[in-house]
Amino acid sequence: MNATPVIEINNLVRRYGRHEAVNGLSLRVLSGRCYGFFGRNGAGKTTTIKCLLNLLRPTSGGVRMFGLDPQRAEVAVKSRLAYVPDAVAFYPWMTVRGTLDYLASFRAHWNRELEASLLRRFGLKPEQKAAALSKGQKTQLALIGAICPEPELLLLDEPTSGLDPIVRREFIETVIGAYQSGDPGSRTVFVSTHLISEFEGLIDEFTIIEEGRELLTMEADVARDRFKKIRARFAAPPAKLDLSGALRVKQSGREIEILANGDSDALLAKLKGHQPEELQTESLSLEEIFVASKTLTSLKA
Repeated sequence: MNATPVIEINNLVRRYGRHEAVNGLSLRVLSGRCYGFFGRNGAGKTTTIKCLLNLLRPTSGGVRMFGLDPQRAEVAVKSRLAYVPDAVAFYPWMTVRGTLDYLASFRAHWNRELEASLLRRFGLKPEQKAAALSKGQKTQLALIGAICPEPELLLLDEPTSGLDPIVRREFIETVIGAYQSGDPGSRTVFVSTHLISEFEGLIDEFTIIEEGRELLTMEADVARDRFKKIRARFAAPPAKLDLSGALRVKQSGREIEILANGDSDALLAKLKGHQPEELQTESLSLEEIFVASKTLTSLKA
């Protein structure tokens, strides 16, 4: 694995007038990772990506791609990546075939076998005009155009928002998985998405941002080990329990649900002392961690 980060963001600030869309954000993405960039609409995700691509200039702080400054080495940086924005557009008079040939003309490498396979998988016809494609089909075409050059980095901003659920799942599990497995350890995915559950099995590390600031950065496996959901049921509604240290406690009659932040063993011991009829524990999903992070400020503690 290359020791130079594929993406490096240091204290990035980007203002629009008095509004700070990104405020002091820092993160590093290493080669071969699938990195999740999570946040609500307006959290600063797209602004951050545009700064990476030199589509916006940082107000302060800096970004580097492959160890290079994208402002000074824009061609060198962009030749090594592919970008799919949240809203895609093509020349309306071009066909699917013409669009892909046009995109391929800018690339030193283009996998025609992969292109044919993806066209079949998505059911796109080469003779279709771009103007006649649905939003989902345009997204599919953009994804084909991004993957066929087999770049070192796929930079994806809500890449599956225009796809129906069946195609979304196939794309995520098969296409992105196949892209990374084609050159393990060297191909990197940076995905900004609100469809966190559908990327659950692919994400290696993630950052959650809110109002342009980092709330949490963590390895996915570490997060699942740390954040737990504990459910207990008692024969009768329990007396007041000392559950200090829990992120959240919900009680409904005889049942209690607890979100734990790294201290699940201590909380389980407290619950066992009250002789529950049933006691279960499970790891939070990345989506559940994301939902919790929006209302709780103690995730880093």
